[in-house]
Amino acid sequence: MKTAVTDDFFDVIIVGGGVMGSATAYHAAKRGLRTLLLEQFDFLHHRGSSHGESRTIRATYPQHHYYSLVMESYTLWQQAQAQIGYTVYFPAHHLDIGPAQDPILRAVIDNCRRHNMPHEVLNRRQLAAKFPGRIDIPDDWIGIFNRLGGIIKPTKAVAMFQSLAHKNGAVLKDKAEVIDIKKDAENGVVVYASNGESYRGRKCVVTVGAWVNKLVKKVSGIELPIQPLETHVFYWRVKEGHERDFAVGGDFPTFASCSGEGGIYVYGTPTLEFPGLVKVAVHGGNPCDPDKRPWGSGFRVEDLKKWIQARFMGLVDSSEPVVKQACMYSMTPDEDFIVDFLGGEFGKDVVVGGGFSGHGFKMAPVIGRILTELAVDGFASGVDITPFRISRFIMNSRI
Repeated sequence: MKTAVTDDFFDVIIVGGGVMGSATAYHAAKRGLRTLLLEQFDFLHHRGSSHGESRTIRATYPQHHYYSLVMESYTLWQQAQAQIGYTVYFPAHHLDIGPAQDPILRAVIDNCRRHNMPHEVLNRRQLAAKFPGRIDIPDDWIGIFNRLGGIIKPTKAVAMFQSLAHKNGAVLKDKAEVIDIKKDAENGVVVYASNGESYRGRKCVVTVGAWVNKLVKKVSGIELPIQPLETHVFYWRVKEGHERDFAVGGDFPTFASCSGEGGIYVYGTPTLEFPGLVKVAVHGGNPCDPDKRPWGSGFRVEDLKKWIQARFMGLVDSSEPVVKQACMYSMTPDEDFIVDFLGGEFGKDVVVGGGFSGHGFKMAPVIGRILTELAVDGFASGVDITPFRISRFIMNSRI
């Protein structure tokens, strides 16, 4: 195929128009940088990890390095939605539940104390008093309640970042699948698309979600240990007459549940997008090739039904979900992100953001800032990216 080189030269080329790439384009364009955002499918497509109706935002992590990222993201979400003029972030309280001695919950409590985050540790009786008739836990479980929860509207959020990037001068191109990235003999990089076009830029940021390992391996020979998973979110009907008890804007929280050794990690949100339906899903999924999706029926659905029946005291119909939506995870072995320079012949000219492992969406605004600063400045202010370095993994490489 003959390659058509465009005349434009960009300060930064971002490959991948999901939430991470779109947030990066927003930050880059806001800085006055000549910015290009490329997406292999239609913008706002449903084949990756950035579509749908809701994502949870919470500050209760067992790992301490996420706290500052989430707290900055709360601010950045509100700043961006003020600029666009519509709402993507809906505040809520947050509740973590699970066995009292579960190491994840103990680490969450330690981090709440470490960061002086106001929280309450509740036993079964205290939790029943806070959410009467709605949430029940076994006697040997606890709840960790705090006010730093919330819901993000994902498709709306991606559209927001793309609109703001365009408003600030970014060039946006969809149906532009990137098949290779090479060093420019003169300066920077050349990005090649399957449509025969190529684009020149000083720096490149790769944020292609479940496709990141395929593209990075093609470009550099580095095989990142990122496993794409097909996952599903489910919406369940609240019993008639109790809809307001589970609605956003009241006291019902976003929630997460550690079910102990061999159990499932469940998460969910209050009713928002579908009236009378509460979102409850399992963190995890089935391995897949993102280009050959099975579009399966779900992951551990029977276990999820039992969890709903046991926790919501009969107020949520656990017989079958009313709505099912498929999504993708990009899992690293430790479930920490990859945010780093690609290195090798590219040095600091190519930055990779990937492996967000089913919990990165909430931090998209700050990840976009970090990726922009790494690409343009060579470092990210106020952030230690050591936990996100590629070098923490053993890699097979030809460079």
